[in-house]
Amino acid sequence: MKKVVNVGIGGRSFVMDEDAYSKLNNYLEKFRTKTKMGIQTKEVMDDLEGRIAELFTERLNSFRDVVNLEMVNVVIGQLGMPDGEPFFEGEEKAGGTWQNTGFVQENVPRKFYRDPINKSIGGVCSGLAAYFNLDIMLVRVLFVVCFFMGSAGFWVYIILWIVTPLAITPAQKCEMYGLPVTAENLSKFSNTK
Repeated sequence: MKKVVNVGIGGRSFVMDEDAYSKLNNYLEKFRTKTKMGIQTKEVMDDLEGRIAELFTERLNSFRDVVNLEMVNVVIGQLGMPDGEPFFEGEEKAGGTWQNTGFVQENVPRKFYRDPINKSIGGVCSGLAAYFNLDIMLVRVLFVVCFFMGSAGFWVYIILWIVTPLAITPAQKCEMYGLPVTAENLSKFSNTK
């Protein structure tokens, strides 16, 4: 019989095996020490915990399921570390390489946000370019042409500027570019504003 622990991760409550909790806690501490992002460390850690909570929720069948060590290993293998190195604590090497968790990366759907990184005015054109994987200048030229052919381009831009959220967190920036929300990708966007 194993001990279980009630844990709050990313604003959600989970029941975890004691050994799974210990491994996840060690992973989060090691991740925190490797981020070296100063003030933005808390924001990245909150995004990471939110992503861990999403992954646990996807894998749990009902409210009575317990997060076990195998599930923690899969999630840690998927997220990795901010420097791109895998996190394997106390596990044996198999044939000179670390044992793989068997996780296969799926395609991540893009979400439409205004892009604060490449914006000129409001970030709508750069957000559309990121969403449709187009060149930013092409989208900007299309909006200018629409503006001069009537005022539809202006009104569409204003409406999109009002209703589209700005990609503020590193997780939102990953979603905007269609990248999986992993530790390595979160660290890419943590230094941008």
